[in-house]
Amino acid sequence: MGQEIIRPVISQRCKRPNEATVVIDDYEEQLRELFYIQHPPLAFQPDKAVDQCSEFIAKRNTETDGSWAYYPWLNTIVHILPEEEFSTVRTARNRNLITADEQKRFYNGVIGIGGLSIGNSVALAIVLQGGGRHMRLADFDRLSLSNTNRVRAGVQNLGMLKVVVTARQIYEMNPYAIVETMPDGITKDNVRAFFDGPPKLDIVIDELDNLAVKYLFRVEAKRAKLPVVMAADNGDNAVVDIERYDLDPDLSFFHGRIGSVTYDKLASLDKMGIGKMITKHIGPENVTERMQASLVEMGKTIVSWPQLGGAAQLNGAAVAYCVRKILNREELEDNRSLVSMDEKLIPSYNKPVEIRKRQKIAESFKKNFGL
Repeated sequence: MGQEIIRPVISQRCKRPNEATVVIDDYEEQLRELFYIQHPPLAFQPDKAVDQCSEFIAKRNTETDGSWAYYPWLNTIVHILPEEEFSTVRTARNRNLITADEQKRFYNGVIGIGGLSIGNSVALAIVLQGGGRHMRLADFDRLSLSNTNRVRAGVQNLGMLKVVVTARQIYEMNPYAIVETMPDGITKDNVRAFFDGPPKLDIVIDELDNLAVKYLFRVEAKRAKLPVVMAADNGDNAVVDIERYDLDPDLSFFHGRIGSVTYDKLASLDKMGIGKMITKHIGPENVTERMQASLVEMGKTIVSWPQLGGAAQLNGAAVAYCVRKILNREELEDNRSLVSMDEKLIPSYNKPVEIRKRQKIAESFKKNFGL
């Protein structure tokens, strides 16, 4: 497909590359929003506000003020506020759920994401909340039709590199973002560069499918003393793992859940072996009943382990929450959290009879799945 153009062109004046370019200019409305954000009491005093807001806008030259972001893949140019004001308006409704200082640290964190299936949901959840101005994305895969049940991308993106799809989506939310892409994915040769940059990452998110590469991630996280956040879908639910190598560089990889492993051992696993190892990591007792039934059908009636779009979005929201908390040095679980829609929304889930049923099914599954 050749080299993809993924970064919008930011300029101080409107440039129309050709006659077909769409121009979007609601700059006065952005200024109006900025005015009320800077003068909250006037939002409740419309008689006073109208004239003052008009004066505020009149002081700005709407022809030359701000920036123009040209998106070549959309053939569209958009008039936007300068970066600081853009961020102020865009995150105004986050206050005070996220304080100004927290927002700044969240925005300025350098975030690395390996794997862009769930990783796509993670990246978009972070940026949606005003975080991650600088992101480094790695994935070698291209978007396929079967991915679109969980990756938020339309069919016009089929065949496109996932790093390009995700980078474009980030830029459409924040044209001032800095998105680095590694379209070869993570390898032995480039994993250190992924971590060290420059700039060096502040936090790394592991959504990789390859267990051997997951191992490499932890080798580098331990060396660089960086926190790792990983989320896995489990039916409709999420399993979030947090490894704080920034706080404890002697921490066992994967919290010791998959035992003593090496890169070569993990690299030698076939698809079934990978499924078993992932199940071991998640814990058979945590795997939903339908997921258990599905895993033993791999290679028989299904080609891979099932995944749902809702679970990908749930994982994205959970990881974005963790990233914001870690970057702001707030209290956070340092091991594992199960985010279960089933537990919270199925009335009978915690009844003793249902607990015993799940335990019995899990024991049978462990035996049948060879764990």
